[in-house]
Amino acid sequence: MTEEMSLDSYLAQGGVLTNPMNVPPRYRAELMKLMTTFVDSELAGAAGFADVINAGPGIKERIAAAKIVLEKTDNANRVLKVMGEFGVDGDRYANHHPWTARLDRDADIGASRTDHDMRLAVFNYPLNGWSDAVVMNLLMGRAVAVQMAEFSMVSYQPLAEAFRAIAPIEARHAELAEEGLTKLVEGGNADGLQASVDYWWPRVAASFGAADSTKADSLKKMGLRKSTNAELRTRWEAEAKTVLDKLGLKAG
Repeated sequence: MTEEMSLDSYLAQGGVLTNPMNVPPRYRAELMKLMTTFVDSELAGAAGFADVINAGPGIKERIAAAKIVLEKTDNANRVLKVMGEFGVDGDRYANHHPWTARLDRDADIGASRTDHDMRLAVFNYPLNGWSDAVVMNLLMGRAVAVQMAEFSMVSYQPLAEAFRAIAPIEARHAELAEEGLTKLVEGGNADGLQASVDYWWPRVAASFGAADSTKADSLKKMGLRKSTNAELRTRWEAEAKTVLDKLGLKAG
C-alpha cells in the first residue's frame, strides 16, 4: 500500500512511467482503455472514410481522402505498437473487429458504445456521401486536435511520444477538411452542408463523454488527464464554431 501511495503521489506531481513492468493494475486498465479507444476509433474512422474516396469530386480530393485513410491507419499502428509492449498482438487485433460496421443513420446512442469494439460512438454512424464526409471530418478533426493536445501529456511516456507524433498529422486532416468544406460552400450547397453540420455536431460533441463524469479526478491523479470532459468540449465548441462562422454555417 505504501508503495502504491508513493507511486500515486509521484504521478500526481507530474511523474512519468516508461516501462510496462512499472505500471500498476489500476493504471494499466485506464491506460489500455485510452489506447484501445484511440486505435478502434482510428481504424473505424479510416474504414468509414475509405468508402467515400471515390465520391470525391476530383482527383485532388480523392488523393487527400486516400491519404487520410492511410495516415489514420498508420496512427492506429503507432499506438498498437505501444499496446504490443503490454502483450497485444497487433496483427490479430487489426483483424478482430468489423471496422466497417455502422448503425442506421437515424440511430441515437449518445456516448454509449456498441458491441463491436471500443470506438467512440460517433464512428458508429454512416457517412452520407462526399459533402457529409467532409463536414464530419472537419468537426471530428477539430475534436481530435483538442484531444491530442490533452493526450500528448499523459504520464506514460511512450504513449505521450506517440501522440505527439500523431498530433500534427491529425491537425492536417482537419485543415484538409476545412479546405474541402470551403470549396463546397463556394460551390453553393449551403443548405445540404448545414444539414450535415446539424447532424454531426451533437454526435461529435458526445465523443467528449459526460460532463459530470466522476472519473476525472482519479485520471488526473494518475497523470492520464489534465482537463475535464466539459473543459475539452468547450474548447472544441469554440474552435469549431470559429471555423463554421467563417464559412457562413451555424454550429449545432
